Amino acid sequence: MPHLHIPHSARCTAHQAARSTTAIFERLRSSSAHQISSKRTCEMEPQKKQVDALVQKITVLHAAIAKLPSLSPSPEVDALFTELVTACVPASPVDVTKLSPEAQKMREGLIRLCSEAEGKLEAHYSDMLAAFDNPLDHLGMFPYYSNYINLSKLEYELLARYVPSSVSPAPPRRVAFIGSGPLPFSSLVLAARHLPGTMFDNYDLCGAANDRASKLVRGDKDVGARMSFHTADVADLAGELAAYDVVFLAALVGMAAEEKANVVAHLGAHMADGAALVVRSAHGARGFLYPIVDPEDIGRGGFEVLAVCHPDDDVVNSVIVARKSKDARARGAHDGGRATARGLPVPIVSPPCRFGEMVADVIQKREEFATTEVVF
Repeated sequence: MPHLHIPHSARCTAHQAARSTTAIFERLRSSSAHQISSKRTCEMEPQKKQVDALVQKITVLHAAIAKLPSLSPSPEVDALFTELVTACVPASPVDVTKLSPEAQKMREGLIRLCSEAEGKLEAHYSDMLAAFDNPLDHLGMFPYYSNYINLSKLEYELLARYVPSSVSPAPPRRVAFIGSGPLPFSSLVLAARHLPGTMFDNYDLCGAANDRASKLVRGDKDVGARMSFHTADVADLAGELAAYDVVFLAALVGMAAEEKANVVAHLGAHMADGAALVVRSAHGARGFLYPIVDPEDIGRGGFEVLAVCHPDDDVVNSVIVARKSKDARARGAHDGGRATARGLPVPIVSPPCRFGEMVADVIQKREEFATTEVVF
């Protein structure tokens, strides 16, 4: 093939055209990246304003709650906590784990105030219910009773779907609830509606809470025969934990992340292989009300995480369902805690929103019982 001679001037022109084309492409790429970045900034700006406004509102509410002389139920206490729940439950772009140190400190203090107020509210209604011949017939007096009905139903359905052996073909023989409190709604609802024949062991640090709780089941022969209450720290439980088919961990047991992780690791060290663990957590702005549990901490604790549910309805708590596995601890340590069933991504489930109904129901019940005289 004959050699083609290309004049020097033509070669220079070609090189210049190539450099010019490359420069054009670089400018277009830079312009496109800038436009994408600007679009993201524009999209994030309203979210940032929304988050800042929410944090400011929560901060004001925290300050008002912290100044209260008592967190026992009263019109002022009820009004502030209703406003707090109303602000926190709707969907929000806030990630409470990324708040400023000052906001994080405020959140930690607020969760502890919520815990104290919740305990006093439950003790108040537990005493009120104990005045009836059969307290279990009057559980609907509690303003948030529907929340527990739906939460227990959700937890049972998650167990039936992701750990079917725990509830089928027969209900579990023994269940433990850690952090049951003076008004153990979850155990009562599960026993009466979902787990007939199951024995429930309820554990709480507070002896007075257990005394109150035990009075609620005295009028029901079936549920009363299947409920027992124990005053104990979960850290002191060892061999007992191996007897349970399912263990429920209340949201306020171990309020700091490290405390919660230690509790989960303790359960993982003593629960039987194959037993199910149900952990209550929080998501989004609901993290101002309850601690958020990292699923990776559950994986590191010796469990396979099977499902994570972030409800957006009247169920305030998130739910994490896991299964004790002798292989999960080693696998969790190897992959940073990402121990999931068969290595697959953890399914995220979210029920439809019924938040408006919950708020209306709570307000209605408070108005009803504010004018009701209960004789003790």
